[in-house]
Amino acid sequence: MSTQLRKERHSVSDLKIHLVCVTKYRRSIFTSESLAVIEKSFSEVSRKMDFQVLEFNGEVDHIHALIEFPPKLSVSQMVNALKGVSSRRYGQAGYKKPYGKDALWSPSYFVSSIGGAPLEILKRYIQSQEKPS
Repeated sequence: MSTQLRKERHSVSDLKIHLVCVTKYRRSIFTSESLAVIEKSFSEVSRKMDFQVLEFNGEVDHIHALIEFPPKLSVSQMVNALKGVSSRRYGQAGYKKPYGKDALWSPSYFVSSIGGAPLEILKRYIQSQEKPS
């Protein structure tokens, strides 16, 4: 995993998340070809919104993505765009969605922040700062 910092006009950041999205009703519908369609749509969205998908993989009923993003974007903005576009592209490619529904994805998702120092080390660092007198 890269430790390069994202440098922008008013910020320097290193924000990464692990995203997991599951299919509607947790149906086992993905194949390697359909996952390739989803990965391609994730790449398109990331280019347009200025973030990076560092890793992508999936199984028959869910996907995992490692994403690096700028502080101007919220996680919910990215997830909404990723799930919306990938669902549309998946259907356009001729793949069937669970039970013939319009939605490919469950409305929920899992996300976790990645990287940085362990919490206890950060707490000690903050506590060790010298307070002005």
